[in-house]
Amino acid sequence: MKTADQPLVSVVTPVYNGEKYLSECIESVLAQTHQNWEYLIVNNCSTDRTREIAEGYAQQDLRIRIHHNEELVSAIENHHLAFGLLSPESKYCKVLHADDWLFSECLAQMVGVAEAYPSVGIVGAYRLDGVRVNLDGLPYPSTFVSGREVCRARFLGGPYVFGSPSSLLIRAEIIRARKTFYDEAHFARHADAAACYEILQEWDFGFVHQVLTYTRRHNEAATAHARKMNSYIAGSLLILKKYGPIYLSHIEYSHCLKRRLQSYYRFLAKSTFQWHDQQFWRFHRTVLQSVGCSLTSVEFLKALLWELINVLLNPGMALRKIKRRFGAS
Repeated sequence: MKTADQPLVSVVTPVYNGEKYLSECIESVLAQTHQNWEYLIVNNCSTDRTREIAEGYAQQDLRIRIHHNEELVSAIENHHLAFGLLSPESKYCKVLHADDWLFSECLAQMVGVAEAYPSVGIVGAYRLDGVRVNLDGLPYPSTFVSGREVCRARFLGGPYVFGSPSSLLIRAEIIRARKTFYDEAHFARHADAAACYEILQEWDFGFVHQVLTYTRRHNEAATAHARKMNSYIAGSLLILKKYGPIYLSHIEYSHCLKRRLQSYYRFLAKSTFQWHDQQFWRFHRTVLQSVGCSLTSVEFLKALLWELINVLLNPGMALRKIKRRFGAS
């Protein structure tokens, strides 16, 4: 397909102090076999060489546009600023975080699926997550999944295929139709996953059985903080609480919620015997309160009792966990 005949894709990179990996990120966009793209880099008042690097590439390729924020905003607000800069002619949007990159066939393959199925609002694919390939589990070679079915399957223990914003292609009309694309107030660091459950109520999900994106894992990334707090278990509970009743039957939802809370309480009971600061407990207390539960519930006290018994019966194992925890610190 000639470039002029290809649908326009807006690639957006909201970035703050991304000098370490930004060149590699930009080079991966320049290497795309799908050539009809615009690249929007939104610099969130970076204090390193981010501005210099971005502007250097923009001088070499007119498809690259740079926006410099006048004041520092949150990461999610920076995404929203980027979405507001999409070209009116853009048909698809591809978020790409500054420490990630795309394989050369990414845009071509994802756009191909979206073009084949007009009801598909989001397209995903396998990704290289650090040194492992994931976001797998959907039946091969099908490239089309009902949006409601993929969300329902996930709640019932099926594969997680949404990944991070860098993993997905989204129809631009969906982004334009939402005043606030990511719900930061309710889902914080997991607003990207919540957006998928919101969108797939009305749209379907496309998938490419190829490794098309790379997600970098390092201590500087926001995911490092999420792992420390284990906000993943909290985010999955909040998402289930809001979207479970939409995708599941009443009985299915009740069973899923019970299991999720039990798992959450077991995690918190184990955490009681580990070193966690007040921020950790404040975060999880707030999450539980938002779903009508607390750290004084009978279920939590049961989980705490079982964990205490386990510690008393296996003091050596408990001591090793503590040593590992302090060693990791």
